[in-house]
Amino acid sequence: MTNHIEAGRDVRMDLLVTVASLYYELNQNQQEIADRLEISRSSVSRLIKEARDLGIVEIRINRPTYRDYVLEQALLDAFGLQDAYVLTTRQEQGDDERLVAVGRLAAIYLKRVIDVLPPHSCIGIAWGTGVHAAVQAVQEDHGRQLDVVQILGSVGAPDPVIDGPDLARTLAAKLGGRHHDLHAPVLVEQEGLRAMLYNESSVREGLRRARSVALAVTGIGTVQDEAASFLRAGHLSVADLAHLRALGVVGETVGRFFDIEGRSAGFAINERIIGIDLDDLRCIPRVLAVARGLPKTAAILGALRGRYLTVIATDDITARAVLALAGKLP
Repeated sequence: MTNHIEAGRDVRMDLLVTVASLYYELNQNQQEIADRLEISRSSVSRLIKEARDLGIVEIRINRPTYRDYVLEQALLDAFGLQDAYVLTTRQEQGDDERLVAVGRLAAIYLKRVIDVLPPHSCIGIAWGTGVHAAVQAVQEDHGRQLDVVQILGSVGAPDPVIDGPDLARTLAAKLGGRHHDLHAPVLVEQEGLRAMLYNESSVREGLRRARSVALAVTGIGTVQDEAASFLRAGHLSVADLAHLRALGVVGETVGRFFDIEGRSAGFAINERIIGIDLDDLRCIPRVLAVARGLPKTAAILGALRGRYLTVIATDDITARAVLALAGKLP
């Protein structure tokens, strides 16, 4: 009796292995397998599932960069984004390595969009380390012939390669297009000076072009001292940041400052910024924000609530903190 049971098991196991091999290794469809084994197509489907359940078939997805799809979906559900790219971090990774990896994820999204944009479409570029990481990760594709536009004034950052003009030139060179600089500083001392610059034809034309881009790439800045880009660039002091925090400011994007709800009205500093404004940003069909780090948690949440981005690239630690702050952690 025992021998009959074991023989039956052997026959069943051979059938499962045969079906799995034909399906996964020889790429035969279910109908072809059914015809060969003289069984129904529905039986083949059940056998394939049984082979997976018993561990005869092990499906492994090899990811060059690991993503947290649960957190990505949570961000999409919570904030109505078009897409999200969340890096699964490893304990041994440092901040610089995580930023590079997030930049690679951002470049995956950019590649997807770049492939469908018609030649001579315009991409808008802001500034910062996150934007730089994304631009560096973009692969050269000179045949795309896509132009790159600076969407806010030059920051004059201590490291020039993370400033808008250099990033625009770098990305345009990779995509076989032209770059268009915005010939003005990002922040002026007096509101009246901004009005004078806005009267310059080159600045007006630069802003017109910036508002018409098909895709914008920006970062999200914080007003926390340890990670404030405007502080590193020398445009704001520690006292300036403390004043902004006292007013309720949590962050900025394209140089425009906002509170935890994404509201930007009433902050005088925004009247001294040269570049597209936040209403302009909302009108751009695709806005990719590349931002990570716990000091930026409130800033990212404010930007999401303000709907200043349609796609985010970040890491799991940051995404979890943002969702927790919003009360949306899965």
